[in-house]
Amino acid sequence: MSAPQESAADTPYALLGGDAAVRRLVDRFYDLMDEVPEYHCIRKLHPQELSGSREKLYLFLSGWLGGPPLYVEKYGHPMLRARHLPFPIGIAERDAWLACMLQAMEDTGVEETLRMALLKAFYGTADWMRNRPD
Repeated sequence: MSAPQESAADTPYALLGGDAAVRRLVDRFYDLMDEVPEYHCIRKLHPQELSGSREKLYLFLSGWLGGPPLYVEKYGHPMLRARHLPFPIGIAERDAWLACMLQAMEDTGVEETLRMALLKAFYGTADWMRNRPD
């Protein structure tokens, strides 16, 4: 017996609002990184010009949330941990990234139940990216 398949309408991607909502979320996330001093520790890990970072996160989140696998189609397997190893990521950076994403979800109107489920999933990924023991 196989597990029931999640319908396209039940994916976080669809529940969030699809392509335009993912783009809004990513844009707000990076805008906050520039605007909020508490997120400076993660902003400094990015290039000065953020258009490439915005695009890659948008492509990645589209597939990660259950929508089109745009990142995989363009770049192949994300290899998240390997791609982030050059950057010092500890507890402070993990927590700043999560706080910034939570604020972006709140600011873009992500419904609370979905927001909390996504935050839990984001935590697992963000914690896995840590490469410093602090």
